[in-house]
Amino acid sequence: MNPLKTITLLLAFLLAPFTKATERPHIVLVMADDQGWGQMGYMNHPYLKGRMPNLDAMAKAGLRFNRFYAAAPVCSPTRASVLTGRIPARTGVPGLHKRLCLQEKTLPQALKKAGYATAHFGKWHLNGVKGPGMPILPDDPNHPGHYGFDFWLSMTNFFEMDPILSRMGKFEYTKGESSELMVHEALKFITEHKEKPTFTVIWYGSPHFPFRCAPADRKGFPEGKHGDHLGEIVAMDRSVGQLRKGLRDLGIEKETLIWYTSDNGGLSTDPDSTGHLQGFKGSLHEGGIRVPAIIEWPAKIKPAITDFPASTMDIMPTLVDLLDLPDDSMLPLVDGESITALFDGKTPKRAHPIPFTMKGTAFIDGNLKLLKTGRGKGAKWALFDLAKDPGETKDISGDHPEKFEALKAAADKVTASVDASAEGKDYPEGKVIQPQRGKPWMDMPEYQKLYPTFQKLKPTWKPPGKGKK
Repeated sequence: MNPLKTITLLLAFLLAPFTKATERPHIVLVMADDQGWGQMGYMNHPYLKGRMPNLDAMAKAGLRFNRFYAAAPVCSPTRASVLTGRIPARTGVPGLHKRLCLQEKTLPQALKKAGYATAHFGKWHLNGVKGPGMPILPDDPNHPGHYGFDFWLSMTNFFEMDPILSRMGKFEYTKGESSELMVHEALKFITEHKEKPTFTVIWYGSPHFPFRCAPADRKGFPEGKHGDHLGEIVAMDRSVGQLRKGLRDLGIEKETLIWYTSDNGGLSTDPDSTGHLQGFKGSLHEGGIRVPAIIEWPAKIKPAITDFPASTMDIMPTLVDLLDLPDDSMLPLVDGESITALFDGKTPKRAHPIPFTMKGTAFIDGNLKLLKTGRGKGAKWALFDLAKDPGETKDISGDHPEKFEALKAAADKVTASVDASAEGKDYPEGKVIQPQRGKPWMDMPEYQKLYPTFQKLKPTWKPPGKGKK
């Protein structure tokens, strides 16, 4: 054999294991706040069809999920699941307004170690501060920087037009539609760091209550809150278009993975928000946890639509697998699973059902869904076939008694495991070190003393109890 050819083949063999590790796409995670599964143009929403060209185009070009699930039916827990790959109650975030435990291993920490520049933009809601969004304080012990983000421009909770933002703890008043503002800032960050891989998290404050949008965005929609809510979605869609165009202008769109989803199911403000699945935000029925999801990565993913059930808990394991990051990037006990097989047009096999432990208990095992609603002696178990009965109208537990009992036993084991995790048993210390917090910002002296500063930055801002909150 030709000696040169022999050397070439040998090098190819030796470098093969590192091929996967050298794939370092830019990664952008985008999350809407309270956008329901049915609130997409491609879902033939009666008002949004034809009004969401950018997300429609993204869905057509990427991998569109018909069955993607938020890890919880409300937002803080779902956000914790994105950053950890774990059932939220394991992480210190069993419900709203809780602190994400500092002992967790997070996705931005793992990517930072892998050479990524990391940034968070928008809603945070993982620092245990209640109330409408406020700029995060520079000395907040749970600001995004404590979890691996090099840069952050963030709010404690939902926010809308003309917000006062916290840029690494420095307050600034900005004018404009909040979704567009976040994308504009995210693109600035990516531009400044594009010579190295970037990890950018954009968490919108829309279309969450109290529903404020520009008049042009609500044109043609119903009067009142319903129309304002839909108008916010139109603005979000436009910002997605700005994001995709910005990546094209930078010449990195093919090497960028965008993962779009929502933090929980839709609101009853829009009767069509869930695509007429049962339940809304706050429910473990499909309407409360099934959400829109699209992954676009032109260099690797061909256009496709999948019915494979996946979850926000799968995001971290998928990216860790994709980048071939070290095993210790995550805690040993992780509930999500890698779905990278979908990127190659294959169907993954889940090792266990997708678990839910907030507002009851649910297990999704393929097309079957085990669900327990209610508490104590009044709690009831049911089993549904989501392929035949997506509206969850017929309990089929009597038709499959063995499967029903097996899933209930598995659910009980997970519940016990989650209880142990919540006590800190997954951490080297064997306990949770930082006390939990869930305090309204209006009751916090560190915020109260800043009221004059906020009024100076934005004269229309009113302290609590003095007009608008």
